[in-house]
Amino acid sequence: MPRNPPVTFTPVDDTDLFTPSVQRPVRVRARALTADTHFEPHRHAWAQLAYCATGIVQVTATPDDAMADEMTYIVPPSRAVWIAPRAMHAVNVREAAELRTLYLDASVTPTGWQGCRVIVVSPLLRELIQALDAPTTLSREALLAALVQDEIAQAAIQPFGVPLPHAQTGDKRLRALCEAVLRAPCKHATLADWAADTGASERTMARLFREELGVSYQQWRQQAVLAHALPLLARGRPVSEVAAATGYASDSAFSAMFKAAMGQSPRRFATSVR
Repeated sequence: MPRNPPVTFTPVDDTDLFTPSVQRPVRVRARALTADTHFEPHRHAWAQLAYCATGIVQVTATPDDAMADEMTYIVPPSRAVWIAPRAMHAVNVREAAELRTLYLDASVTPTGWQGCRVIVVSPLLRELIQALDAPTTLSREALLAALVQDEIAQAAIQPFGVPLPHAQTGDKRLRALCEAVLRAPCKHATLADWAADTGASERTMARLFREELGVSYQQWRQQAVLAHALPLLARGRPVSEVAAATGYASDSAFSAMFKAAMGQSPRRFATSVR
């Protein structure tokens, strides 16, 4: 079926209906969004937790620091992205999503939670978000909000972000290589082949990955593969097709990597998001 034409929004500050405060520190906003809906880069005074009940969204955080990396996060239903107060970010809906955005007053930010991070959404947190979205009394809202804050602070953190070199200050060859892998991870099997496309040696590119992104090429590639694979699985593509599209020689090798990273098999994940 043809996908809907892209829809782009330029966000503005939400009304008092959703704005958190010290008195009401956790607010929830539920929206059904079509695939390819895009929210232009923006920031808020409060923190956010982007969570999908169904579907997949992509959150891209753009740093204010000219030396910091840009980060892209893929958000399936079992995960959520924490966005710190004042962090610049954009949102792109990869698969039609029931988006649940928690807005949290800056005063309740867990200690040390700067920037963005991916957390595991526990069954309890999922139910708490649903309960907060239902009509309730202020006293019940306060109890639910306290539990939400505690569950977020205790949530397991997973390194699902895909870092990119800074667009202005990063190495242009590394940036080009990273973007090429994200577009078509199956094009080459080795870093040497990718490096050749940029006119640099494998050793040079391996050094740049560690110096600029703080990870090895193989560690970075796994995150890029997941970013490419999640939407394909959500669309119902066979595991064999997704494995081939992400450059894996066998279904079993891809499935083993996926299960180690996501805690579930590709087939189980695909079922959970549809």
